[in-house]
Amino acid sequence: MKEPELIQLRAFGDDRGRFWESFNQSIQERTGEVFVQDNFATSSKNVVRGLHFQNPPYAQAKLVSVLKGKVKDVVVDIRKESANYGKVYEFELTGDRFECLFVPVGFAHGYASLEDDTLFHYKCSNFYHPESEGAILFNDPELGIDWEVSNPIVSEKDQNASLFNEFNSLF
Repeated sequence: MKEPELIQLRAFGDDRGRFWESFNQSIQERTGEVFVQDNFATSSKNVVRGLHFQNPPYAQAKLVSVLKGKVKDVVVDIRKESANYGKVYEFELTGDRFECLFVPVGFAHGYASLEDDTLFHYKCSNFYHPESEGAILFNDPELGIDWEVSNPIVSEKDQNASLFNEFNSLF
């Protein structure tokens, strides 16, 4: 079973600025996923998005990165047969580190924007399918996630997501 993985990207810089390779086929080969859709999101400081997933057969693996700003990125294993079911993985992603995070199928994903005007990028291995969308409550006490924000700004949909112990995982 695949686990979340932080991948260092190739980056170069000099007095003119920075250049980095955000994706190439070797990442696709490393993850075993074919990515079919790119998404971008901008967020103000203290915005929390997630914890989101899409159910099979529209499940998505994601390759996420921060182009500008800083986030606390969180993934939760929702694969019932996994020895790590319910395990929370936490990462800090910034626009300065030239890394991306691979989020395999079977994980709920979310992030908190720790700076204003954060620009978040994610590649998905499947197209968005609204009827397959699911979410786990971002502040579920059982998961105990510290989002590192004092007054989280959260969508109504995310505020009404399922508790971890009440949702039925299809993974």
